[in-house]
Amino acid sequence: MENLIIHPEMQLEGFAQADLLSQVLAKIRLTGDHVYSLTLNAAEALVLDEKSAHVCMLRQGRLDVHDRGEHQMTLQPGDVLLLPHPPNALSLTVGAEPAEVVVCRFWFDASSFEAMVFALPLTILIPREDAAAWSEGILHFMLLEAGNVHPGGALMVSRLIDLVVIRILRTWVHQKAASGWLKALSDPRIAQALKAIHDTPGQRWSIEALAKVAGMSRSNFCERFNALVGRPPLRYQNEWRLSLAKSMLLQGHSRVGEVGFAIGYESEAAFSRAYKAFFGCSPRDDSAPGADDEPR
Repeated sequence: MENLIIHPEMQLEGFAQADLLSQVLAKIRLTGDHVYSLTLNAAEALVLDEKSAHVCMLRQGRLDVHDRGEHQMTLQPGDVLLLPHPPNALSLTVGAEPAEVVVCRFWFDASSFEAMVFALPLTILIPREDAAAWSEGILHFMLLEAGNVHPGGALMVSRLIDLVVIRILRTWVHQKAASGWLKALSDPRIAQALKAIHDTPGQRWSIEALAKVAGMSRSNFCERFNALVGRPPLRYQNEWRLSLAKSMLLQGHSRVGEVGFAIGYESEAAFSRAYKAFFGCSPRDDSAPGADDEPR
């Protein structure tokens, strides 16, 4: 029964009362496998793995970023660039002088909050003035661990990349530069409604109830929520609940029916239909082997 009352992914002491951004970022799961430093000649292209996401930290020179031939931005020394998606449409080219860049390669795990990852833009730039307080220190540590041949080095690299990605996203949101639904976290009224959805995944909220939490009229709330989040409130609620369910199933804490009930579905069949419509597979496909066979 404890699985029906503990917030999925929020089982550490005090985490259920954590700020909304911490709750959201806790849903991100990623694996990083490579950190390396490159020195590139003038006008040379930075070639990245086309199937991975990346963090690029420029230490020297200039780096121009183009999207399908159109100039998007120029990185200066100390700038940090997050590329959340495979960089197929992007080209990164060194300026008139040689450049030194540190690259972190990673990919988001299947258990991450997919709606969040898909909503991220192609590029997220954190300028030097906002990154300097943390980037150089962690960069030194990452390069040190990348060259570490001792057992556990690969895990340390992955965890450090995880930390850097979360730090970038947190800075991005606090700058009020976020786009997509993350931008809603900087709107106090909509953030209240989002927090209510996150804090009580098993409650079936109505538009009227969420609008009341936000202190807005129904029409204004729906319009503002759609504009910031990019989807209607009840659709967002369902996607959040299903994402929590996926994490619970992958961790093997509960049977399919228990998970569906915990996030507010009245029957296992209804939960299974919604899950398959969102993820393209049955919840049983994501549950731990033998989980539904064990007595609860």
